[in-house]
Formats: sequence, C-alpha cells, structure tokens
Amino acid sequence: MKVLPFTGLLLFAGSAGATSMSVPLVQVKQTITADYHCPSGERFSVTYLNASNGQSFAVLQYQGKTMLLVNGMSADGVRYQADSITWWIKGRGGTLFDARIDPDKPVLDGCATK
Repeated sequence: MKVLPFTGLLLFAGSAGATSMSVPLVQVKQTITADYHCPSGERFSVTYLNASNGQSFAVLQYQGKTMLLVNGMSADGVRYQADSITWWIKGRGGTLFDARIDPDKPVLDGCATK
C-alpha cells in the first residue's frame, strides 16, 4: 500500500502552478483515469482516487481549473462534489452540474467513457 500526498495527485492531474497540499495520512490504493466524451463535443479526463479507508476522490478539469472532488452519499451511482460542482457517475456515464448556473440542470449531460 502506498501513501501518496495530494501534492503528487494534483501534479499527476496536470495542474501546473497549483497550490501545494499534502495529506500524507490518506493512502491511495487504486488510481483509475477515464476519458469522457459528451454529446456536446466536450472531451475530458477524470482521475479517480480510491483510498484504503473507503474514501474516494475525483480529479477533473472544469473551466480551466483542476478540481479535487470528494465522494458523498448517493441513492444511485457515485456523486463527487466540491464547492458548486457535482460530478455524478453511473456505470460508464457521467453528468456535471454547476450550482452557480443551475443546481437542477446539468452543464454537461450524457458524457460517457468506453
């Protein structure tokens, strides 16, 4: 099992100039990167970080910013959230919400990975 500080996670996600953050007590046991394609033509990657303590994180780029989202409770699928951004996945599909725009209407919908 390897301890991976979040500084490395943010750099791994391709965020140049990001503020350093280190959380050495979170042990990442699995890292998965998925490429998503949306009907709007938008394409992006999400890196999922599954910790040995059951926590789960998603690192994604949105509006030019690399964001670290934390897994929360969901009745269906998996929901990751940070600030006003929610990334909700079910199976191979994903939907992105931005509560600043509209909390009930997705900004990206029908995104899928192969």
